Amino acid sequence: MSDTQNDKQQGKTETKLSRREVLKMAGVGGVSLLLGSVVGGSVLEGSGLTSALTGSSDTKKAGGSQASIPFYDTVQAGIVTPSQDFLCFASFDLVVNRIEDVRKLFREWTEAAAQMAAGQPVGEESSNAFLPPKDTGEAAGLLPARTTITFGVGPSFFDERLGLQAKRPASFKVLPKFPGDSLLEEWCGGDIGVQVCANDLQVAFHAIRNLTRIARGKAVLRWMQEGFQRTGAANPAGETPRNLLGFKDGTGNPNVNDRELMNSHVWVQPSDGPSWMENGSYMVTRRIRMRIEVWDRSSLQDQETTFGRHRASGAPLGEQGEFDPLALDKKDENGKLAIPAMSHVRLSHGDGSVKILRRSYSYSSGMDLKSGQFDAGLFFVSYQRNIATQFVPLQERLAKQDKLNEYIVHVGSAVFACFPGAKKGGYIGEGLLS
Repeated sequence: MSDTQNDKQQGKTETKLSRREVLKMAGVGGVSLLLGSVVGGSVLEGSGLTSALTGSSDTKKAGGSQASIPFYDTVQAGIVTPSQDFLCFASFDLVVNRIEDVRKLFREWTEAAAQMAAGQPVGEESSNAFLPPKDTGEAAGLLPARTTITFGVGPSFFDERLGLQAKRPASFKVLPKFPGDSLLEEWCGGDIGVQVCANDLQVAFHAIRNLTRIARGKAVLRWMQEGFQRTGAANPAGETPRNLLGFKDGTGNPNVNDRELMNSHVWVQPSDGPSWMENGSYMVTRRIRMRIEVWDRSSLQDQETTFGRHRASGAPLGEQGEFDPLALDKKDENGKLAIPAMSHVRLSHGDGSVKILRRSYSYSSGMDLKSGQFDAGLFFVSYQRNIATQFVPLQERLAKQDKLNEYIVHVGSAVFACFPGAKKGGYIGEGLLS
């Protein structure tokens, strides 16, 4: 008997159960019965959860690009998880002042997020024709699509409303204004940030929509941004994605499979404090609009000296391979630095001691009705262990000197303290809210 036949007899094909199948089964016996019958088959549990987050083993075996990624673990999924094809990011503002209401919200969000990450509908379906369905339904029949849902809270979460002022991490605050910033209120801040990534945009939107519905009366949307990159189908080799300026974006990222490196630069450690953030990470989002029309009129040479990399290969100027080390002292035949002093890659690298984990997506919001130009660019997302000592000095350097500033403008900004992961039976943010 083949492994596949054996698995079918043992009921191990659950990872490919679609939401439509789940809804049908729920109509007969309720989702609780369904969960009881298949949890052991790994719809929720999987094995080696942390390794699944990095896509190193189980995720790929379970069904590739449409598989489920376990929600419960020591750390939240969606940080070191290999980037999915699409992003839906939502910033929420609280409309309640009682911490017990916020605690209830995170309990409900946790349960819903775990269900949606597993490719299941939210709540038990009801046949009562006089009540709204609990799940909004647009993801029925769709696979999990490697959905991850990552939660964090902004500095405003720690104001006087909830009485959590004393629990705010000392260095966690709104970013300073950088030179060249042209921030718009409608793209800044928020009490709570939720990053949903998936290999299907409708699945990702479904998650944000249901979380928004569940939050009714407790929190409201402040702003929302969708994002995209090349899909796995369009680039099976999984090469570094390109941004809308045509250059590879993320080449310099640290190796997410290097646990020591992640502990040094991404995950909050016990010595950092506070304890409720241990195994969490701090997120920065920046909505960066690109002046695409101007960029498209610049020469290839100007584009490459702006980035400090060759456009075709992604290699540092003067080198051959995308991942070749930066030869910062190397000079060309004219005695000039091969990688210009004001190039993006040189300034981003600095002395090499500060690293952040970028997880950005391109965005397009159609046409700017005032200018007639593209409203498109990069929704920058980065994770780091400490924003004040990692992102801020890096961005100060870029804001003052980066040649790329001729072609971009930062219009949105927010920071969020992303909680550690949750255990089954617990909820996201429990260490802070309990």
